[in-house]
Amino acid sequence: MQRPTYGQSPPLHHPVPQHVSTVPQLRSPPPPTAQPQSHGYDGSPYPQQQQQAPQGGNMFGQYGNFMNDPTAQIATQFGQTAFRQGQDYLEKNVNRFVNVSALKHYFNVTNSYVINKLFLVLFPWRHKPWTRRQASDSGAGSGQEAWFYLPPRDDINSPDMYIPVMSIVTYVFLRTLIAGLRGEFKPELFGVVATTAVVLVGLEILALTIGCYLLSISNKSQLLDLVAYSGYKFVGVIVTIVISEIFNGGKGTGGWVGWTLFVYTFLANSLFLMRSLKYVLLPENNNTNQGPMQTMHPLDSRAKRSQRTQFLFAYSYPVQALLMWVLCRP
Repeated sequence: MQRPTYGQSPPLHHPVPQHVSTVPQLRSPPPPTAQPQSHGYDGSPYPQQQQQAPQGGNMFGQYGNFMNDPTAQIATQFGQTAFRQGQDYLEKNVNRFVNVSALKHYFNVTNSYVINKLFLVLFPWRHKPWTRRQASDSGAGSGQEAWFYLPPRDDINSPDMYIPVMSIVTYVFLRTLIAGLRGEFKPELFGVVATTAVVLVGLEILALTIGCYLLSISNKSQLLDLVAYSGYKFVGVIVTIVISEIFNGGKGTGGWVGWTLFVYTFLANSLFLMRSLKYVLLPENNNTNQGPMQTMHPLDSRAKRSQRTQFLFAYSYPVQALLMWVLCRP
């Protein structure tokens, strides 16, 4: 049986695109060119862009002309004027109670002076002379030579306030540090130790001032000199506490080591005060009135000089022994 024959199928036609689109040709990238190696801190092989400095030498750009603004200049002048007026007002009011210009004399020190002075306070046995150096100012307007003491940086025998102030501060921190190592630290310990030290020094200066008044002892720098000399005892106290804590295993200044150091530093401080305060409490008989201190009148009796000597001895030995013992107690 044969299949029926159908008509011939029409030919197949493929669609022809009406819009021709161009396809970009893909090419491989060119080989990298050799770049000079950068010597920057990160060792990056990439070239670093160099920033060009702004023209006109202004590194801050648009903010560089701030100080050239008239408003900024007026504000700067106003601030300087206000600061100057405040400083003048402060000096005028502070000078009512404390002579600032005289106080600066006691802080005019150098590193060599501080080292030599500490050595002198701890080892005063062979030091000579003890007299303070003086200088004259022939340019005084009154026609007479004005005598004055040299500052501490030029005279090892001159009293200063730098060492006493630093010694008191060191003493306060040392006491609190030892308490912390023992597990007994409290925040209020700073105030207690500082108050004790300041009160003892204040009572000492008050007793010295009353004694000088009763014995008719006075000079131009008496009070500030006494304040300075009253603080040198803290040098010996600090040395005693530190070495005693090291050798006694943190048990305080007790034992033979602590007492030996206490006796030595006490005697050294007492001799230092005896020699140094002699020009304050025992002025020499001098009719020329040469120098900044008031000398003893020729008619002063020998009994008054003996009283002054006893007062100096009592202050340098019994009083200092009591004060240093209180300060060295654990």
